[in-house]
Amino acid sequence: MNDDKHKIILVEDSTDLGYLLSEYLRMKNFEVSWFTDGESALKNLKTTKYDLAILDITMPDMDGFTLAEQLKEQFPELPFLFLTARSLKVDVLKGFYLGAVDYLKKPIDEEELVIRIENLLARIKVQSNAMEGTTDFKIGSYTFNVVNQELAYEDEQFHLTTKESELLHYLVLRKNKLCSHKDILIKLWGANDYFNKKSLNVFITRLRKYLEKDETISIDNIHGQGFILRE
Repeated sequence: MNDDKHKIILVEDSTDLGYLLSEYLRMKNFEVSWFTDGESALKNLKTTKYDLAILDITMPDMDGFTLAEQLKEQFPELPFLFLTARSLKVDVLKGFYLGAVDYLKKPIDEEELVIRIENLLARIKVQSNAMEGTTDFKIGSYTFNVVNQELAYEDEQFHLTTKESELLHYLVLRKNKLCSHKDILIKLWGANDYFNKKSLNVFITRLRKYLEKDETISIDNIHGQGFILRE
């Protein structure tokens, strides 16, 4: 895939609409992967990263709401929107309750869809850049300065190693969200392998030791998946 293009995963069981939307979005310079069911989409997401997911709701086997719950659990960093014929207020509210960044009702003009997608992605990028540019973070009763690699608790100061600081920064930016082993290792270690995973576990233990003074904070291990910095 071309990294200059935004990557979209479309989950739509209607072959006519799915083909139309995927082709139109490709014409507008998006990379699109189209799936007709939730299970296939989830399987693909384990190997491919996307910038946005577009979900239909009324699908056989796994409806869009159930798929959204799976996305939140397995891929919490992936923003998603609903594009559906279901327009009842209760459905719209449920969609936003599940974390959708938008809820669009069919039929929708293709040009309007592209504009909404571009605006959403631009807003998400601004928010992400703002967080990435922040140097001081509050973690419970702690203050974490990324530039100085310092973690402070009341009158105590802990000087972190570069790797400890990088890992804590990664977790803080995704606080209360699952960070997969694979994503952490590729981002911070450069490779997802057995030895790096052992090293990751060592650094997680160190960070837990630093943060143990505040009982409202924990770094939870989600077996076989990754870690969550909870506050």
